[in-house]
Amino acid sequence: MNSFSVKTSERFEMIDITRQIRDIIREAGAGSGLCYVFVPHTTAAVTINENADPDVPRDIISILDRLIPLHGPYRHGEGNSAAHVKASLVGASETVLIEDDQPVLGTWQSIFFCEFDGPRMRKVLVKVIANP
Repeated sequence: MNSFSVKTSERFEMIDITRQIRDIIREAGAGSGLCYVFVPHTTAAVTINENADPDVPRDIISILDRLIPLHGPYRHGEGNSAAHVKASLVGASETVLIEDDQPVLGTWQSIFFCEFDGPRMRKVLVKVIANP
């Protein structure tokens, strides 16, 4: 298993981590198989979406903020309940197909680390499984 750190600078942000994932896949030399990307945090997530237009990640954050406001009728006392809910909805992991030592992504797709309770230093775990 591999890991890398992500330093976030905003309370809410989406950071493109595709390059780091590509590097790990290439270094693994699996040829074809699967790549599991996991975020071991309860207030962060990972997703695959468009990266050609920077408004797409901004829109995702904006809509999540409207649906799950920072201040709401939450019982959790730390003040970050909204981040927990957003992380649960987006999800802690993604599975990416691998062909020819490259992630199989659509033309406009990238892998994003989603910060919902920053700024923080975060970790991303990556496991590459080669086809037998």
